[in-house]
Amino acid sequence: MTTGGTRHTPVMLDEVIAGLYVQPGGRYVDCTLGGGGHSETILERSQPGGTLVGIDADPRAIERSSERLARFGDAFRAVRGNFRDVGDLCLEIGFAPVNGVLLDLGLSSDQLETGEGFSFQRDTRLDMRFGDEGESAAEIVNTYSEAALADLIFKYGEEPASRRIARRIVEARPIETSGQLAKAVEQAVGRRASSKTHPATRTFQALRIAANTELDALAAALPQAHGLLGFGARIAVLSYHSLEDRIVKDYFRQESRDCICPPGLPECRCGHKATLRLITRGAMKPSPSEIAANPRSRSAKLRVAERIAAVAA
Repeated sequence: MTTGGTRHTPVMLDEVIAGLYVQPGGRYVDCTLGGGGHSETILERSQPGGTLVGIDADPRAIERSSERLARFGDAFRAVRGNFRDVGDLCLEIGFAPVNGVLLDLGLSSDQLETGEGFSFQRDTRLDMRFGDEGESAAEIVNTYSEAALADLIFKYGEEPASRRIARRIVEARPIETSGQLAKAVEQAVGRRASSKTHPATRTFQALRIAANTELDALAAALPQAHGLLGFGARIAVLSYHSLEDRIVKDYFRQESRDCICPPGLPECRCGHKATLRLITRGAMKPSPSEIAANPRSRSAKLRVAERIAAVAA
C-alpha cells in the first residue's frame, strides 16, 4: 500500500506478527509508527475487536499513517510523541494493560524519501530529527570540535575512518545539506566501485542517532513498555545497530533472570524476580529472500520476550 507517493515495506513482518502472537480483540502499541506497515497488519489480524495505538514524533508520519489506517476507524489511534515516553502517553489515554508492544527502531521508507537530511540520495536540509526537539545534524556537524565529531561517528556509526571524516567535515564547514555532508565524507574516504554501500552510510547513521538521542530513548522506553504488558503479553524490538541490539539483549536478559547480583556472592541479596520469558533465543534475522527484496532489512535483528508473573521466594 502506498501513501504520499512512497511505499513503506515493513521489515520481518511475518516474524513480528508471530512474535507478538497477535490475536483478535487484543490491544497493541506500535511505539514507532513510521509508515504504518506493521500497524496495518496487526490491526488486520486483531479483528474483530482489536485496537492499536501508534506513536511517532514525526507529524508527517502521523498524517500518512492515519490516512493508511483510516479504514480501521476507532480501532486505531495515533499519538504524537517520542517513544521514550510510551508509558506516560498510554496511561494518559487509559490504554493499559496491553497484549503487545512493538518498537521498530529503523527509518521508514517515507522518512528516507521525504524527510530532511536522512538520505544521501537526496540533497535536503541537514536536520535528521524525527520531531522538532534537540540539536539538528547541521548544528552537530557545524559546532562540534573535530575530536568530538570523530568520537561520535566512531561510537554511533562504528566507522573506522571517523578521524579522517571528522577532519574533512571541519574543513568543509559550513555544511547545510545532506548532499554537502555526503560529498565531504566521500572526499575523506573515497568510494569503491565494487561496494554496494555508500561511504557516508555510517556517518549518517551516527548523526541520526545523536540528533534523536536514540540510545537514551530506547533505554528509557524498554522498562515503560514492559510495564504496560499484561501477563502473557509480548514485547518485540527490531533493531538495526549493534549498540541498539545490545541494549535490548541486556534488558531482556536481566528481566528474565531471578537474580542479578554480582557473581561471587554466597547468596542472592537483590531480591530481583524474573518478569519476562525470552521467546527468541538470540536475535532473529531477515531471510535471504527478504534481504534480496528489501536490502534495507539486511541489518535488522528481532528480539521478543513475554511478560510472566514473578514467582515469590
